[in-house]
Amino acid sequence: MNAERLLRHYEKIADTPDAIPRLRRFILELAVRGKLVPQDENDEPAEEILKRTVNQKARKRIVQEDNAKLTNHLNDLGPYSIPTNWLWTTLGAVGDWGSGATPSRSNLDYYGGEITWLKSGELNDNRHLVGSEETITQLAMQECSFRINKAGDVLFAMYGATIGKVAILAETAVTNQAVCGCTPSDALLNQYLFMFLLSHRQKFQQSGRGGAQPNTSKQKIVPTPIPLPPLAEQRRIVSKVDELMGLCDELESRREEREGYRDGLVRSSYGRLNETEGNDFRAAASFAIKTLGSLTARSNQIKHLRQTILNLAVRGKLVPQDPTDEPVEELVKKLIDVKKKLSGLRNDAPKSHAITPFPIPSRWSWITIGDTCTKTGSGSTPRGGKDVYVQNGVPFLRSQNVYNDGVRLDDVAYIDESTHVRMSGTSVKPGDLLLNITGGSMGRCCRVPDHFAIANISQHVAIIRPAIRGLEDFLHLVVLSPYFQAFVFESQTGAGRGGLPKNKMDQISVPLPPLAEQRRIVAKVNELNALCDELESSLTTTDTTRKQLLESLLIEALTTND
Repeated sequence: MNAERLLRHYEKIADTPDAIPRLRRFILELAVRGKLVPQDENDEPAEEILKRTVNQKARKRIVQEDNAKLTNHLNDLGPYSIPTNWLWTTLGAVGDWGSGATPSRSNLDYYGGEITWLKSGELNDNRHLVGSEETITQLAMQECSFRINKAGDVLFAMYGATIGKVAILAETAVTNQAVCGCTPSDALLNQYLFMFLLSHRQKFQQSGRGGAQPNTSKQKIVPTPIPLPPLAEQRRIVSKVDELMGLCDELESRREEREGYRDGLVRSSYGRLNETEGNDFRAAASFAIKTLGSLTARSNQIKHLRQTILNLAVRGKLVPQDPTDEPVEELVKKLIDVKKKLSGLRNDAPKSHAITPFPIPSRWSWITIGDTCTKTGSGSTPRGGKDVYVQNGVPFLRSQNVYNDGVRLDDVAYIDESTHVRMSGTSVKPGDLLLNITGGSMGRCCRVPDHFAIANISQHVAIIRPAIRGLEDFLHLVVLSPYFQAFVFESQTGAGRGGLPKNKMDQISVPLPPLAEQRRIVAKVNELNALCDELESSLTTTDTTRKQLLESLLIEALTTND
């Protein structure tokens, strides 16, 4: 057995997402294979102990099996080899198992008494379980069928999401039908049974799949093979498992502390970028760049970095301003002229007043979405709904087709040409921004590619069409920025799916740089996002390597000397 090598390499695998849970399962696996503590030839063999307990059961007429037949059968049960003084047996042979019941909910006299009544969700791998969310009365005990579980009995959850959860009772209690209780025989320590059930949880969960609700049953539990050590070794195993689980707790605590410290540095570093100006900003940016590789260890930190990049971009902190750029006032005039031609406005001023949520460079200007675009607002459902969808035709884009990195057509619906003509107001054009305005994907936004020919949108998607081509790429960054996204979610209305009405969207303020600076900002964001992609790919590769090393070490430790 090579568990020592696993521990020597622990630092290399410590940042694997499931390293500690895998290590816990590994310890339990070693325990039930007889590889965690040394055997002692002076221990009374498990077979002798089991023969004695079976004879006691026979005399009490609890079981009716012939002792010799049982012993011969047990020798062929094991899926892997175990020490010579151990014995393969079944859970039914070393314990008395039984499930509970749920008293009729219509009889209020059954509930609110002094008797603990446990449900499967209350087990939670507790080794000293006391109390319950609900209690029942003595009347319920008399009129309903319950297994009375005593202090020291082991409980096992059989249904649904809790299947495989265990607990050791510290008081007399009954359970509902989703819990099976076991009184271990004299050959089995309840702590060892608890530990075995934990090690076997995934197998129970796999065996319970297949129906509408995953579940197992007493009939599946009792024939389950269990490797039975001598009683004295069971005690040593339990003690060793407790010691190693304590070590796992310490490793987990250290990991959380390390990750918390790292997250704090990341937040501090990004925070300084967002809040500082001038020379202080350059110093903060230099620090972030130098430490980025060592600080970033998880993909969610990359996501935070991408948001920081967008935040800097829309605040004018990502690239320097150039005094030779055409003033932004000229761009605003062009926007006004386009809007005048389309709407017949006679004045040369924006329709709405843009608020100023944060400081921007002096060469920038605030303007609203409504004054920047010639079209905003959601699409609609074609008359007839899904019944008018066709096999091929004009793409009908729904929220599941809109992603921040572009339009996805793998799950696209189609409408025919006549339906498309009737829905001319929801037709999209190259350069449009599509924004999801309802449901769980609210806030996702993509730019319609220049090569995109024709499509319509559903009522869950809004079109944002800049008045001048060339604005769409920077405006896309604004829509994806934390500032704009916060406004979208704070402004949603309606029940159920939520929503962002056109009148509120039109009032959202946009920080507008000169057109030349917009192009520089977009190029810099693309460059930094490419670096984020590389870092994300590196983290994925590192995680894969760690997982492979962990898997290799665990397999080696489990199979050596088998």
